[in-house]
Amino acid sequence: MQFPSLEPGIAAQKSVAVTPDNTAAALGSGCLPVFATPAMLALMELCAAESVADLLPEGCSTVGTRLDVKHLSATPVGMTVRCETELTEADRRRLVFFCRAFDDAGLIGEGTQERFIVENERFMEKAASKKPAER
Repeated sequence: MQFPSLEPGIAAQKSVAVTPDNTAAALGSGCLPVFATPAMLALMELCAAESVADLLPEGCSTVGTRLDVKHLSATPVGMTVRCETELTEADRRRLVFFCRAFDDAGLIGEGTQERFIVENERFMEKAASKKPAER
């Protein structure tokens, strides 16, 4: 399959309310009721994935393969976190995004993530092949 040539500069934003369900205490990444690092990472991945989803051939998507992100500041329940992503590098199937997250007080996290364009059916077949055969 021929994958599209995506140009750097593709940007997106996505926001989420901080609720008891996406705190460190709820997700098990800590014991405090503040926006969890795994929740911030998931928001960054979702924002980047959605930014290019409509530009991919039918039956393709992206999968995350690497994150290098710093969580700089805690955000309490009741605030909103906004994520911004920008495609900074595109090399065939490999995509690199610069990601930043903000709450109303300012920057709370930033870093990069790498994603790869995959053919969904082929990817899932390969993943399923790891399971032992059922008897």
